Amino acid sequence: MRLRSIFTLSAMIVLAAASARADDFYKGKTVRVIVGGSAGGGFDIYTRAMARHMGKHIPGSPTLVVENMTGAGTLIAAKYLHSSAKPDGLSFGMFNGALILSGALGNKSVDFDMRELEFLGVPVQDSTVCALRKESGVTNMDQWFASRTPMKLGGLSPGNSTSDVARILMAALNLPVQLVEGYKGTNEIRLAADAGELHGACWAWETLKVAWSNAIPAGEVNVVLQVTAKKIPDLPSVPMALDLAKTEESRQLLKAGAIDPAAIVRVYVTTPRIPKDRLQILRNAFAQTLTDPEFIAEAKRATLDINPLGGDEVKKIVDDLFKLTPAMRGKLAAILAPK
Repeated sequence: MRLRSIFTLSAMIVLAAASARADDFYKGKTVRVIVGGSAGGGFDIYTRAMARHMGKHIPGSPTLVVENMTGAGTLIAAKYLHSSAKPDGLSFGMFNGALILSGALGNKSVDFDMRELEFLGVPVQDSTVCALRKESGVTNMDQWFASRTPMKLGGLSPGNSTSDVARILMAALNLPVQLVEGYKGTNEIRLAADAGELHGACWAWETLKVAWSNAIPAGEVNVVLQVTAKKIPDLPSVPMALDLAKTEESRQLLKAGAIDPAAIVRVYVTTPRIPKDRLQILRNAFAQTLTDPEFIAEAKRATLDINPLGGDEVKKIVDDLFKLTPAMRGKLAAILAPK
C-alpha cells in the first residue's frame, strides 16, 4: 500500500512539473494563427476577433499574430499546419472543414490524413444558405427551379464548402447552376457578385449576413434557400433544401455532403505531434475565449454568432465522415470531383 502511495505521489509530482513547464513555455512567446481565408472574409473576421482575447487565457499571455495564408480553397493553410508548421504549440489556425470530407472521399489533392491533426474546436457551427443578387431576377426557389438561365454561383475550389454545396444542390435538387471557381475567399465572392460577375453564392449565414448587412435589408440580396438540418430563426420563410428533396438518396446526399460538414467548416486545429500538455492549454484557451465576456461583447457588436463545438466533438464528426458507407462515398465523390 505504501509503495502504491509512493508511485501515486511520484506521478502527481511529474504531472505537476510538466504542467508548470507548459505554463512557463508560452511566456514571452509569439503564437502564429494561420487563416486559410483572405483578409476581410468570414474566417478572417472570426479569427481576428478571437485572437484579440485568446492570449490572456494562455498561461504566460503570449502574443497572437494572425497570418492569412490563402489559396486552393484553404488547402494550402491546412497542409501547412499538418506538414510544415513546427509541432511546438506555437502555431495553430483554421481552414475550411469541408476539406475533411474531401479527404474522407479520397480526393488526391488532399494528400495527407486529416485525422492526424489535433482539433481545438469550432466557434460556430455554420448554417449554409444561398443568396442571390436582385439583378439575377430570382428572388425565390420557384423562380430558380424555373429559370432558363443557370445561376452563376461563386466558389473557391473543389473541397471548399462554397463549391461543394453548389455541386450537391445541382445533384440533389437538379437546380440550374453555373459554378464559377477560383476566388480566394468569400469577401472576393461578395465583391464579384456586387460587381455583376456572379448572381450570388452559398455560404454560412453567420458571415453572409455580415458581408451583406446592408444589402439584405435593402432587398438588393435575397436569401432563397437554407441548406440546414433545421430552420434558421432569422429566416422563417426561406425554404429548406431537405424539404425540397424528392428522394431519400437526395436527402442523404444533402446531409452527408453539405449539412453535416457545415458543423465543422470553421475548424481550428494545431499540428500533429504537439506535446499533450500544450495541446490541452490551447484547447482550454480556445474554449475559455468563447465564454469570455469581453469577446462575447465584441462578437455581439460585430454580429458574430457563437455556437461552439469542443475539440473532442469535432474529432467525432471527423471520424464519422471517414466511416461513410462505400456506396455513399462513391456517390459523393462522383458529385464533388472536379470536372
